[in-house]
Amino acid sequence: MVEIARYTSVDDVGRAINPMIVHGQTHGGIAQGVGQALWELCDYDAGTGQLRSATFMDYAMPRADMLPAFTTEISEVPSTSNPLGLRGGGEGGATPAPAAVVNAVVDALAHLGVEHIEMPVTPERIWRAMRGKPQRSRMAPEGLERENYGIGAGVSPRSD
Repeated sequence: MVEIARYTSVDDVGRAINPMIVHGQTHGGIAQGVGQALWELCDYDAGTGQLRSATFMDYAMPRADMLPAFTTEISEVPSTSNPLGLRGGGEGGATPAPAAVVNAVVDALAHLGVEHIEMPVTPERIWRAMRGKPQRSRMAPEGLERENYGIGAGVSPRSD
């Protein structure tokens, strides 16, 4: 399992009218991005196309106890594209988080020859990457048995 020891973010939001709100938006964005990187997966049945992660009982989302305390800072460089000098806030948390988390995992496994790992970075995908085995992803990588992924398995669309 991946443990995030710390997470630091600096976001240029132009002029911050309410810094507390900006920090809160950034924290929420980081949680969203980390969730996408580590836990969130839309899982479909290969034979029927039925979504198997359609409820929050089956779809993993981050909780506060799964994340460290974040250190966030605001860089206020007023925007020149509007008279108030404002820019969006919160995106600076959500956008880089998946790449930062996945790249940290790949960096930690680099001594084992790992150069890539699919999201979400599950314990199984880490284990498979550590052993040089193909990872299960939404698309069947070359060389894997196609029936394991429901591709070309004689499944035809329903004609109700």
